Amino acid sequence: MKRKKDLKGQGEIKASSFSGLDLLFNLKILFIPLYSAVVLIACSGNLLLLFLIWNNKKRHNTTNFLISNLALVDLLMCIFCVPLTASYAFDKRGWVFGSYMCHFVTVMQSAAVYAAVLSLMAIAVDRYVVVAYPIRKRVGCQFCWGLVLLIWLASLALSTPTASHTVYLDLRATGLQMAVCEEFWDGQERGRLIYSCFILFFSYFVPLAAVSISYCAISHQLKKRTKSGLTACPELRSARATWSRRRKKTFCLLLVSVVCFAFSWLPLQVVNLIRDLDTDFSIIGKNYINVIQVSSHLFAMSSACYNPFIYASLHDKFLSYLCHTILSQRRGQGKDGGQGSRKNASSVLIIVICKIVKIE
Repeated sequence: MKRKKDLKGQGEIKASSFSGLDLLFNLKILFIPLYSAVVLIACSGNLLLLFLIWNNKKRHNTTNFLISNLALVDLLMCIFCVPLTASYAFDKRGWVFGSYMCHFVTVMQSAAVYAAVLSLMAIAVDRYVVVAYPIRKRVGCQFCWGLVLLIWLASLALSTPTASHTVYLDLRATGLQMAVCEEFWDGQERGRLIYSCFILFFSYFVPLAAVSISYCAISHQLKKRTKSGLTACPELRSARATWSRRRKKTFCLLLVSVVCFAFSWLPLQVVNLIRDLDTDFSIIGKNYINVIQVSSHLFAMSSACYNPFIYASLHDKFLSYLCHTILSQRRGQGKDGGQGSRKNASSVLIIVICKIVKIE
């Protein structure tokens, strides 16, 4: 009972004393279009990325399984987390989606961060294995599915502290026409600080360290292979050079993905850490904390938009294969008497791009 009273008191503070809420609501006209753009770009881009990988059996390997998992993480986050969190930030009634969705969205957003980090680390390990053991038999789809399942189970386990401290509280009994969905760590401020530091370390330094170690190990292996190939015949040297370029290009994809992910999430993690340390708002004033937090959250959510563009820019056949597949289906639909107009409309943008680059 005492805990519930404390939570109500914190809810009243959130609702009444944050003069920064007025500034945030005034900027609603700016933030809502930006959130909408993130959702639209991320959903369409990641759906196309999943379509490209799963529609071509030649792309069913460990790396692409993990890239698909990254796309799935981004897709789930943009469908469930971004719209509801944006609504919570700009609706004066607070959280209007009930207790179940409060816990679900909080856990999903936390698990998505861990799933993305673990997927990037797994890709780094996979890239090293491919370079270090080029003639080793590739693992099958069952192993890949098991790896993805393990990543999600580990992510949900790491999200347990967030889940156990998330509280949905209806404040109408106190006279406030609003509800809150927040993390409350009553009397466990030290535990919250430790967990915040862990999230910052795990989501920022760990993936960068994993990629750095993998890059050094891969560079060492390629140098060894280059030296051993100096006396080989020209055809073999050419084949090895082509193989090395492909591996470097794929690793570059990983490096860019990790850097984009780390820098996108860094502001939000830092702001959350400052809030845990600075309970008196001496570092970030009450007038600006809400705007800064929403801005950093928007920047973090934008990470869901990057991977499809990274994948497309580093794979020469991405656009041509995508255009060829969509245009082939479109011609087939035309032969069937014009069925599926809604499906045709969704591919108009891709068709226009195809014609611009003269792929058709």
